[in-house]
Amino acid sequence: MFERIEVVDLLLRHKLINQEQIDKAKEESRRIGLPIERCFVKLGFVTDEDITNEQASALGVPYINLMDYIIDGEVVKLIPENIAKKHKAIPLFKIGESLTVAMANPRDIAALDQIRRLTKIENIDTVLASEKGVQSALDSYYGFTGSVDDIISYIDREKIFETSDDKKLSDIVEETPVIKLVNIIVLQAVKDRASDIHIEPEENKLRVRYRIDGVLHEKNTFPKKLQNVVISRIKVLSKMDIAESRKPQDGRIRLRMDNKDLDIRVSAFPTIHGENLVLRLLDKSTVLYGLMELGFSKEEIEVFNKLIHRPNGIMLVTGPTGSGKTTTLYAALSTVNSTEKNIITLEDPVEYEIPLIRQTAINPKAGVTFATGLRSILRQDPDIIMVGEIRDKETAEISIQAALTGHLVFSTLHTNDAPSALTRLIDMGIEPFLISSSVIGILAQRLVRTICDKCKEKYIPSGPILKELEIKEGEEFFRGKGCKHCHDSGFVGRIGIYELIVMNEDIRKMVDAKKSADEIKRRAVEFGMKTLRQDGLEKAGRGVTTIEEVLRVTTEME
Repeated sequence: MFERIEVVDLLLRHKLINQEQIDKAKEESRRIGLPIERCFVKLGFVTDEDITNEQASALGVPYINLMDYIIDGEVVKLIPENIAKKHKAIPLFKIGESLTVAMANPRDIAALDQIRRLTKIENIDTVLASEKGVQSALDSYYGFTGSVDDIISYIDREKIFETSDDKKLSDIVEETPVIKLVNIIVLQAVKDRASDIHIEPEENKLRVRYRIDGVLHEKNTFPKKLQNVVISRIKVLSKMDIAESRKPQDGRIRLRMDNKDLDIRVSAFPTIHGENLVLRLLDKSTVLYGLMELGFSKEEIEVFNKLIHRPNGIMLVTGPTGSGKTTTLYAALSTVNSTEKNIITLEDPVEYEIPLIRQTAINPKAGVTFATGLRSILRQDPDIIMVGEIRDKETAEISIQAALTGHLVFSTLHTNDAPSALTRLIDMGIEPFLISSSVIGILAQRLVRTICDKCKEKYIPSGPILKELEIKEGEEFFRGKGCKHCHDSGFVGRIGIYELIVMNEDIRKMVDAKKSADEIKRRAVEFGMKTLRQDGLEKAGRGVTTIEEVLRVTTEME
């Protein structure tokens, strides 16, 4: 075990935390049972890498950020995959008769002894890496075995073709090659950090695409004759009716793969060439992000924190589907969560479970909608309520009444920018004075892809993009060249860009007067609001993302 008290002292000495944050982390640690250093990360005070760096100092071992390393595939083979994953250890390099291994716990004597026996290398040098960094490296460098081509050849030899006989089809989907083929599709998606799998029937083939960092990438195309068995296998796993192919269906798969608990939401939709499937992958073992990890600047975190600690009012998060609104709300709930607060949510669906918070999924078939559920929640004596989305006038009215009667309400709206949320509520039929009295802040957001650290390079942009983004000629920015680590995309991961309106007297008066979203936006900018594009360009200037990414996600708002 690490010397936690010493780590806390080092964080304090290096001014990464203050005494008030220590007190809050101790309270959180007692409440949920996490070690205090994990609570610092959960509350957004420091990052995983900050903690690991201080742990290395406490242990007296070198620290390494694995994002800065490209590991030789031959060296990786020295430690078997199951041992590497069991002990969270990955070999970095071998010099002479010495092997250097990055570990989440370099003091694990049993693990080191086993590595010595398996590698037949007596001299093992250890460095400390964050658990998150080690897991990411393990996912990147240890794959799984199995060839899609071999499976397809086997299916051809055994004449496992498409069939309209439902009974026969139900038997075929339980055969090993079909099971393995579907497993490979899902495993590869997990390995590639995909959020969604699209299985798309076409006239002469079955296409498989993964959504990675918000962008679709084609991964495989299968012969048309495999369409029915692949789709039916997934429908069986998700407990859908394989005999029904003319109506949309929804299902769910829960499974454990590669040490990950996966919750997969499956949607089947009929098309002219067969059923189109979309699988949404939710990794239940993923640690929820803290506000600091979402991409907020320190100034934005300070303002946002003040808003979410208000005793009452509505805090809205806006943006299109897939812009990270739910992740932001979860981070906000985790920040304000305490034994002194009664927090209840209504979600569609519940994506991640948070200790101490009562979470409910809406169920329209059972009569539980956002509006009906919200009425019942108000009889549960809540302090804070999260409504997954305000979709209609009724939900908006109940949310506003809750805010005006002493509750803090978090919710989302589908609007392009922050000012448009105010006019959207008016369009729903809400009286302007109710909006101005209840809304305390609006956060609009988008997700931009982050540049791969392993192939990042400086460059000077040219052409029409300079005029579009009002960039001076000769100004340096960054981009990714493309490498093995990022699958030649130049990007790894995503981060948020934000636009935050804090309601003040001037903006309230503009809402009461039914001013347009453009007028409200201009006034908010005068009060210091950064637009989504401005925030994105700041991140591009720091080398976090590219100017092309900023242009891609903000074009419709300009």
